[in-house]
Amino acid sequence: MPDALVAVRPGGEGSGYAAPVLFTRKATAMPTPEDALPGRDTPIVTPGTHLVLGTPIGPPFPEGTEQAVFGMGCFWGAERLFWQAPGIYTTAVGYAAGLTPNPTYQEVCTGRTGHNEVVLAVLDTSKTSYEDMLRIFWEGHDPTQGMRQGNDVGTQYRSGIYWTSVAQRDAAVASRDMFQEELSRAGYGPITTEIAEAGPFYYAEDYHQQYLEANPNGYCGLGGTGVSCPVGVGSLKTV
Repeated sequence: MPDALVAVRPGGEGSGYAAPVLFTRKATAMPTPEDALPGRDTPIVTPGTHLVLGTPIGPPFPEGTEQAVFGMGCFWGAERLFWQAPGIYTTAVGYAAGLTPNPTYQEVCTGRTGHNEVVLAVLDTSKTSYEDMLRIFWEGHDPTQGMRQGNDVGTQYRSGIYWTSVAQRDAAVASRDMFQEELSRAGYGPITTEIAEAGPFYYAEDYHQQYLEANPNGYCGLGGTGVSCPVGVGSLKTV
């Protein structure tokens, strides 16, 4: 098949991956609205309960919480970084920043939905801050890799921050500029992270939620740069 690439995300029994996932060579280019898959009107899942925290992963969320949405490569490992952080009420994985409504994982893997694999982190603002979430984000992956993260290649693995308020937007931009200085000193190139207003968050299939809790030896392709992010120290610190 000269016009296609076949890639398999390791998983094993119970991983939900019974067959290779097909990626076209266009997977590193965002689709146009005309090329995007149509999707569906009905959500593909009903959000359940967090396997680790025991809290609902779907709304409504309690007063005093704030939602943060990040894309940083394979969402299995990314979600674990956030549920292990202090002050987190709940987390979930899903698809965002694309064109196709209510996509399936298989559709996202075609590159024709435009969606990113993302983590929704719901934080208790009395115990932690959005700036602390930004530090986890920047230090937890390499934000200079464009449409890939390590061996995971495609638009669904791009680095992204999807803000839900002007305050989040401003904090994201400021943190990017601060971290770029640190990365440049360490010899890294420019940050390619997408910073955009959050649109719909579509929950991923049940077997993706808290995947590394259900499958402790499961695949995790995350790898940071080893560069510390100064976000949360000094003027950006809010709690």
